[in-house]
Amino acid sequence: MPFAAAVSTESATSRALDAVCPPALEQLGGRPDLALLFFSPHHLAAAELLAASAQQQLGARCLVGCVGESIIGNDREVEAAPALSVWLARWPSAVELTPFHLTLEETSEGYGLLGWPDALQEADPARSAVLLLGDPYTFPADVFLEEMNESHRGLRVMGGMASGTQAPGQCRLVLGDRVVHQGAVGVLLQGDLGLRCIVSQGCKPVGRHMVVTKGHDNVIAELGGKPALRQLQELLPQLSSRDQQVMRRGGLHVGRVINEYQGDFQRGDFLIRNVLGFDQESGALAITDRVRVGQTVQFHVRDAETADEDLRDLLRLDLVAHEKRPAGALLFSCNGRGTRLFPVPNHDAGAVRGEAGELPLAGFFAQGELGPVGGQNFIHGFTASVALFEE
Repeated sequence: MPFAAAVSTESATSRALDAVCPPALEQLGGRPDLALLFFSPHHLAAAELLAASAQQQLGARCLVGCVGESIIGNDREVEAAPALSVWLARWPSAVELTPFHLTLEETSEGYGLLGWPDALQEADPARSAVLLLGDPYTFPADVFLEEMNESHRGLRVMGGMASGTQAPGQCRLVLGDRVVHQGAVGVLLQGDLGLRCIVSQGCKPVGRHMVVTKGHDNVIAELGGKPALRQLQELLPQLSSRDQQVMRRGGLHVGRVINEYQGDFQRGDFLIRNVLGFDQESGALAITDRVRVGQTVQFHVRDAETADEDLRDLLRLDLVAHEKRPAGALLFSCNGRGTRLFPVPNHDAGAVRGEAGELPLAGFFAQGELGPVGGQNFIHGFTASVALFEE
C-alpha cells in the first residue's frame, strides 16, 4: 500500500505511539517518505517525547504534525477525548520532499516571513503542492497565502491552523524529531503526486448572481443598484420555508466569484464569507472580506444538510472526473463542524470514506482550513478541506 493510517485513543503518549506506529508501518510495508502526526491537547505536555519517538519509530524522510482540538483517523473523529493519529505515504516514483519552518520576524524593512524553502523558487506549480500546519496566534496565514498566490500561482496549499490551545505559546508543531512553538511547519512536495484537492465550504447558493455597485472595505452598500438589505428582503419570499429558516438561524453567507471571466457560476466557483450584519438605516451589508465595485456575489445558506450535500457532491464529481481512484486522504475540518454541526458523529470522515472508499485517512479539526478555490489558495471557516492522493 502506498498510504497507511492508524489512530489511538490511549491517554498515555508512549502507549498511543505504540498503538499507531507499528500497525501503520506494517500496513505501508516499509519506511515512509512522509509522515503526518496529529494529536489532541491531552498529549501537549509530552510533545517533545511524541516527536522524538515518532521519528525514531517511523524513520520517515519527512515528519510534520500539530495539535488539534479533535483528531481524525480513518473513519473516526475523536472529539473531546485523548487521540493520536498518524498518516504515512510512500511514492513509487521520485517525489522530492522539502520540510520547512516559517516564522514571523521583524527585519530592517518591517515584519516578514522567514524560512521559505529555496526549492520553492524552481517548483513547477502543476507538479507541486504545500502541506502546511500553522499556529493561529503567531502565523499570518493570509500573508503567506497572498505571497503564494502572487509569486507561485497555481501551486496548491492544503492544511490547517492548529487548534485546541487558548493563547500564544501553547501551540505545539512537529518538524522531524523536534517541536516548535510558533509560526508554521510544512513540506513542499514535488513530483508525480497524483494530488486532487476538494474544498467543501458547506453552502448552497440561493437567488441569483448580483454585482456590487457600491461598497468599500468589507461593506457592500449596494447590489445591482439597490441596498443589499433590500435585495435580500426581495429574495426571501422566493425561497423555500426551509431556506428561510436557515437564514433566520444565522445560516446566511455571501459568496464572491473567484474568476469573473467564467460564463457561468456554479457551486465551487465562490469563496464563501460570513455575514457580520446589516445597517438597518442604509441597508448596507458587512462581511468578513474586502469587497470592490464590480465583483459578482451571491447569497448562500449553510446548515448540516447543505454541508453534507456539498461535501458528498464534490467528492462524487471528483471521482467521475478522474480515472484513477484515490488511495489515501488527508482531511482538515473546521472545529465548528463535527457534532457541533451534524446530528451524528464522524460525519466528514465517514463521508470521505463512504464516497471514495475505505482509504487510509487522517487529519484534525482546524482553527482555519487551507485549500484552493478557483485556482487560488485561501483560509476558510466551517470548511472541510480534503487532499486525495491517487493510487
